Amino acid sequence: MVKNQDCMYCMEDERRDQLMIEIGKLEASTVFLFKEQTYRGRCNVVYNDHVKELYQLNEQESAAFINDVKRVAEALDKAFEPNKINYGAYGDTLHHLHMHVVPKYEGKENWGSTFEMNPGKTYLTDEEYNELISKIKEQLNID
Repeated sequence: MVKNQDCMYCMEDERRDQLMIEIGKLEASTVFLFKEQTYRGRCNVVYNDHVKELYQLNEQESAAFINDVKRVAEALDKAFEPNKINYGAYGDTLHHLHMHVVPKYEGKENWGSTFEMNPGKTYLTDEEYNELISKIKEQLNID
């Protein structure tokens, strides 16, 4: 596995853990629940190796990563029934391939617009995070 010593995803450090909670491992990535839950069910799908750009993956690797993103999106759709799922792959300041999977709800925050990266408005109790994670894991069929 390729790792970068300066990357919070590779080093699995407190910077990552302040932002998100690991849900589980998928074929090519790891899925996390964002602690900031303005968009109920918002997750991040993080590629396992330290890769900066999607085009740096070969055909099999990119297919596996996109399949993981699809699995997470479908799980969120079944678990929370949003009106739309938004996707975001930025990484301007954190150069590790990852995809934000963001459920959007009609009449709620930023409907009809781009989601905010970190609105800082909605944080949950441990019990509430565990409930969301349980629903997502059930839909992903992971322990």
